[in-house]
Amino acid sequence: MIEVVRITDPMRHLSARDLVGNEVAIWKAAQVSDALMLISAVPDSERHRCFIPGWGIRAHSATGLLFQIAFCFQCHGARLWGPGVPAELNRVHGFAPDSPPALELLQRFRVSTPGGWPRRLFRRS
Repeated sequence: MIEVVRITDPMRHLSARDLVGNEVAIWKAAQVSDALMLISAVPDSERHRCFIPGWGIRAHSATGLLFQIAFCFQCHGARLWGPGVPAELNRVHGFAPDSPPALELLQRFRVSTPGGWPRRLFRRS
């Protein structure tokens, strides 16, 4: 299962223990495998500095939390952390937000928002 989270306090996610925000959707079965395939297909990119994530996921197994990812589509950063993440991968990774898999993932996040996607001041948040 994956919880899709609209992050409400983006400034705290550089070192926060938990992903904080509004849970906007629960993905199961095919949605989970599709999302994980998209995430794994996103190419690496050089990361910028802001890291103000707008979206995140919490991935769960049948017994508990596996990992969390907070995505900042502005700075090309995705923070990966959680009990199932090896220490060497527990950090912010660069990703290409304009790549087709990243754009598809962002679209899925937006469609998951109840009532549709409200336009914000930020282009990709």
